Amino acid sequence: MKYYVGIDIGGTNIKTGVVTETGEIVSEHSIPTRAERSQNEVLKDIIASVRESVAGANVNPDDILAAGMGTPGFIDSKNGIVIYNNNLGWRDFRIAPEMSRVLGIPVTLENDADAAALGEVIAGSAKGTKSAMIITLGTGVGTGYVVDGKIVRGCEFGHMVIEFGGRRCTCGRKGCFETYCSATGLINMTKELIAQNPEGKTALIAAKEGSVGGQTVFEAADEGDREAAELIDRYISYLACGLVNLINGLQPETISLGGGVAKQGERLLKPLRQKVGLEIYEGITFPKIVNCTLGYKAGLIGAALSAR
Repeated sequence: MKYYVGIDIGGTNIKTGVVTETGEIVSEHSIPTRAERSQNEVLKDIIASVRESVAGANVNPDDILAAGMGTPGFIDSKNGIVIYNNNLGWRDFRIAPEMSRVLGIPVTLENDADAAALGEVIAGSAKGTKSAMIITLGTGVGTGYVVDGKIVRGCEFGHMVIEFGGRRCTCGRKGCFETYCSATGLINMTKELIAQNPEGKTALIAAKEGSVGGQTVFEAADEGDREAAELIDRYISYLACGLVNLINGLQPETISLGGGVAKQGERLLKPLRQKVGLEIYEGITFPKIVNCTLGYKAGLIGAALSAR
């Protein structure tokens, strides 16, 4: 059996694990990122965590062929360098070459969304499909595209515009897919609804919970709030617009949705499929639109097997 090490770098935690060539995680370990430290201090902890994972896997170290990392930020995959990551404070970080030197095995570097997409294709919701787009509806909108089992790099579709002259995005543009369809975007729209109707069911639910989350407006709609239901419909329309752009341009066989908003399951997916069906080009094969199934494991598996 061949084994690979996966490293999934996040702003809060870093997960490492040993993964088989078929996508099974045989051991894993997690450490806090503590991003306020220097990048070299974080690197030392990552290396220690990798060694912990290898020890816990109870496999012959000689059977571990390589390691792969998934990290957010702007990266140079070819040379294994994190060029810039504003959340972690990393700049010009030659992380893969340095890890390879210390561990004595090849180490590769991929964008975290790309790594998660590969994980879903290998062992999750898009297993067996020729082409798959994985979209994460979280703090932002992360997108990864995999064709014939290979990552197509540079598919940052979270910043395509779906509303010309719309809301300002953190990237500086207006009307980005991410601005409207991320969990953050939905939360912002929910807050606006609450401000407009501070006595409504949405406002009461938010007050009871102590905060506004991606689920708040869905809970209000379940209790009969008409304005909440209208907001959900508008959100799904924006999401459908983004998906139709991707389907018409790339024609993926599968689109898998992950992240907090996607936890609504068929409550989200059924009307989404209907709206998408009204807009795609005639003659294009309608893709499967499903939920991701691996959760955080997608990033770990995909990072590991990107090193194959």
